Amino acid sequence: MEQLNIGMIGGGFMGKAHSLAYAAMPMFFWPAPAVPNRKMLAEIDEDLARESALRFGFEKYTGDWRKLVEHPDIHVVDIATPNNTHAEIAIAAAEAGKHIICEKPLALDAEEAERMLEAVERAGVVHMVAFNYRRTPAVALAKKFIEEGAIGNILNFRGTYLQDWSADPNGPLSWRFQKAVAGSGALGDIGTHVLDIARYLVGEIVAVNSVLRTIIGKRPIQQGGQDKLGASQKLVDAPKATVDVDDEVITSLRFSNGALGTLEATRNAYGRNNFLTFEIDGDHGSLYFNYERRDELQVFFADDPADRRGFRTIYTGPAHPYGENLWPIPAIGIGYGETKIIECYEFVKAVIEGTTVSPSFHDGHRIAQICDAIVESSEKQTWVDL
Repeated sequence: MEQLNIGMIGGGFMGKAHSLAYAAMPMFFWPAPAVPNRKMLAEIDEDLARESALRFGFEKYTGDWRKLVEHPDIHVVDIATPNNTHAEIAIAAAEAGKHIICEKPLALDAEEAERMLEAVERAGVVHMVAFNYRRTPAVALAKKFIEEGAIGNILNFRGTYLQDWSADPNGPLSWRFQKAVAGSGALGDIGTHVLDIARYLVGEIVAVNSVLRTIIGKRPIQQGGQDKLGASQKLVDAPKATVDVDDEVITSLRFSNGALGTLEATRNAYGRNNFLTFEIDGDHGSLYFNYERRDELQVFFADDPADRRGFRTIYTGPAHPYGENLWPIPAIGIGYGETKIIECYEFVKAVIEGTTVSPSFHDGHRIAQICDAIVESSEKQTWVDL
């Protein structure tokens, strides 16, 4: 069976998730399209790279990501680094002829994303953006129902992504609160996941009307180099610096098929951990999903008899998308790791077959355009067409 040599850049939280997927994918999807071989890991210095390579099972390590990109044995470059490094790494990897999977958001803005897209198209390599939530079986099942016409023509979409890890003002100023590194705040970090699901399930977004705001204007300067997010560390007496990204975004959406929608994303919603939800109403039924109950899809079909109407719960399992490769009975438990395993399978399959895979850099570029329009709309306080 063919092997793909993986070169991963970044040994943080996302590096852990991606490494798990490379190790586990052939266990779930067998025979695998290819076996990922964790060949080399790059970090910001040799010591971090050595530690991360040992932890995540990579054969080699380097403190210089350029050496990884240029290494002749590397087939795939996996970018799991802060947002401001994505463009430089991806363009260099494309020019070196490597296939690329890049964490979201693809870039700081649409201009950067366009340069990345042009680079992978010139090189003819397979490219993917890691919007893994669309790989949740219940989300894929919602897509199946929509495509089958089970809820009819879509009328509206309501999506949220609510978290509380940064609600405490003593949470540190991680790179996610710095525009030069992150590009945006809640919009790029979590709002883009909702935008990806909205486009995946409903269709293209053609206009936005938005409000962004920063709730906590200053945060304690983070101690140490590794990103601590906000829940794992509180700094009461540390010096503070300015937050220059959004903490919350609310936007109305117009879709090319005439549907309307709303999106709300915030990291300051106490009591919400990873509350990624959507509700979609059609003229023959409705669908509702909450990622915190990710084995479940709530469905309502208008054709049901009057005495049986109401939302029902479908627990995803072997009969549903990806189900036969996961666990043998419904509701046994789908986790974040499984979405990454499925994502890995789809990407590796595309590399081996030489096909395109979605979401690609095309999708990442389009979402970057939508994000830029959301920022513009908030600044001008008006609808912005795309």
